[in-house]
Amino acid sequence: MSVGLFVGIWVARYLGPEQFGLLSYAQSFVFLFTVIATLGLDGIVVRELVKDKTQRDVLLGTAFGLKLIGAFLILPILAIAVQLTSNDNYTNLLVFIIASATIFQSFNVIDFYYQSKVLSKYVALANTVSFTLSSVIKVALIMNHAPLIAFAIMTVFDMVVITIGLIVYYRKSSHLKLLNWLFDWSMAKSLLKNSWPLILSGFVLMIQARIDQVMLKEMVGNIEVGFYSVAMRLIETFAFLPMIFQNSLYPSIQNAKNDSVELYQNRLLNFYRLNFILFLITAIPIFIFSEQLVVFLFGEDYQPAGALLSLMAMRLFFANMGVARGVYILTENLMKYSMISMVLGTTTNIILNYLWIDEYGGKGAIIATIISFFVTIFLIDMLYSKTRGNVFLQVKSILTFYKINLRS
Repeated sequence: MSVGLFVGIWVARYLGPEQFGLLSYAQSFVFLFTVIATLGLDGIVVRELVKDKTQRDVLLGTAFGLKLIGAFLILPILAIAVQLTSNDNYTNLLVFIIASATIFQSFNVIDFYYQSKVLSKYVALANTVSFTLSSVIKVALIMNHAPLIAFAIMTVFDMVVITIGLIVYYRKSSHLKLLNWLFDWSMAKSLLKNSWPLILSGFVLMIQARIDQVMLKEMVGNIEVGFYSVAMRLIETFAFLPMIFQNSLYPSIQNAKNDSVELYQNRLLNFYRLNFILFLITAIPIFIFSEQLVVFLFGEDYQPAGALLSLMAMRLFFANMGVARGVYILTENLMKYSMISMVLGTTTNIILNYLWIDEYGGKGAIIATIISFFVTIFLIDMLYSKTRGNVFLQVKSILTFYKINLRS
């Protein structure tokens, strides 16, 4: 990730705010529809692998088949969606190049297996190989003055390399074969029955997370998207930390629920505490040194992104707590409720974006997103009796973060 950040900064400096903004817009536009490829299966497949190890090949084979179908469905849907934008042909070409990467993303079901075994080191190794190779090629592209489209193609290349790495580790380290995977229609129906709320909520979450960049491009322009994307890139460098802990700790929290309510509550409380501590460690320095950090890394051309980065530091709090809340939602099987809360939060985000982006640009988009996260993660949960106790658990974790005890 460190190497990827360094090269990403170099790419941003090379492309400049306008072209980098265009590339970021194309990526965000595609991300709005990637939930069609994931089909909300990620957490459910991990949960089922933890519950019943004998169904491994059927679960992985069925999930792979469903995700592959979803990946191919993205292309015609995108063809319709781009007609509703002001995109030119070149922008649409970038969108479809980046979208083709989702086909290879179907192989990340291998990652689900490693998550269920708490063996994420193999996935990390595959990602490290991909980042290293990709970084070398991107540097070569910069040195040879490559056009913007070459960096869009690299998005596909990255996914191909990660896929190859996952397949190799799956065969060599686990001594398992993809040819043993089986697609089962009854299993597919069962997975989709459980995942359809997650498909909808995932789609809504993507809108909540990415609609700001799409609306910024349509309402203000590519340059503002470039500034916003630089700030987002730096924030996302730290935002991946909660995801790492989630992947590693989710199986133990799921198992604790089956063993003891008290143990389950303690582990969930400590997971909230951990995410709050991560927020404090990362957000405070970012808030204080945001402008200096942006200018040092990206250059004077990106100086306006400093103010945006400072605001985004607060977004980390909701991002971290949202990741931890996601474990609670999945463990308690509250996917339908999660969808409703996300719809309300995303609706809030879109309305506030529409009201504030014209006048405040990127700052308005960030504040709108923060408010929408508050609605989704805290306000709606407080109003619903079944989740109110979880809100109290979150508040308790904030007030007693210094009591964290990961040994439990």
